Amino acid sequence: MANEVINSSVSSLYANMVQAAMYTMNERAVIRPLVRNINMSGTPGLTAQIPVFPTIASSSVLDGTPLTNTAYSTLSKNITCSEAGVMVTLTDLAREAATEDVAAALGRQMGNSLAEKIDSDLAGLFDDFATQIGGSGTELTASIIFEAASRLREAQAPGPYYAVFHPKQAYNLKLQLSNAGNANIPSLSDIGNAALREGVIGVVGGVTCIESTVVNGDSAGAFVGGVMNADALAYVLKRDIRIESIRKPDIRGEEIVASVAYGVGGVMDGNSSRPGYGIGVTTDAQY
Repeated sequence: MANEVINSSVSSLYANMVQAAMYTMNERAVIRPLVRNINMSGTPGLTAQIPVFPTIASSSVLDGTPLTNTAYSTLSKNITCSEAGVMVTLTDLAREAATEDVAAALGRQMGNSLAEKIDSDLAGLFDDFATQIGGSGTELTASIIFEAASRLREAQAPGPYYAVFHPKQAYNLKLQLSNAGNANIPSLSDIGNAALREGVIGVVGGVTCIESTVVNGDSAGAFVGGVMNADALAYVLKRDIRIESIRKPDIRGEEIVASVAYGVGGVMDGNSSRPGYGIGVTTDAQY
């Protein structure tokens, strides 16, 4: 059989595998903790209806004068859940020859795979934000992050703000923050020192910047990152990670399947009369 990992009964190792998979999926997620998380497990149906509350304005009123009723109607966003999964085949021989805990190793790999899948789906929504800045051939700079933060404040999006960029996008920003390549390097800011010493970006203009390889790129070498608050996107969990196995005597091994049911979607993404709490940032990603 093709695409096998090659190794016996996983029943004795099942607990280790599930524990490692769940821990890894939660710890390796980068974007998922930054968006609105909705738990729909145990609830009938596959579609979550997420309310979007409008802003209301107060007005001055004279003493003893009745207030005028303010119209208040909520919008909603529907997000439908579906499954994602991964299957590997573990043969008896591979398990018996291994020098480490095969179950824990497989659990970590499966958990990491599902975490990347969820984050990738969320990152794919950056391009759907109603407000887009930057462009192909434009390098990521601090001024672009300042602009994104300013647009979020203009939209009255509450903080904190987070930015997710591909490492190739972040490369130029780090160069700028650390003044790398300049003949005379002036005194750096705390952020610049961190970028120069540790390679991390940190907080720029009130925006916590994070790097992730799941950010989507195109054939022209441009990547679309995102700057947002937690209400811009939503992750709906229908069923948490599940691991099952079936014995395959003909191959002297087991097929192991890990799956999760979830949905992602834009909420306050600026579309369909909703406020724009997310900004898409397209920049060049060439070294």
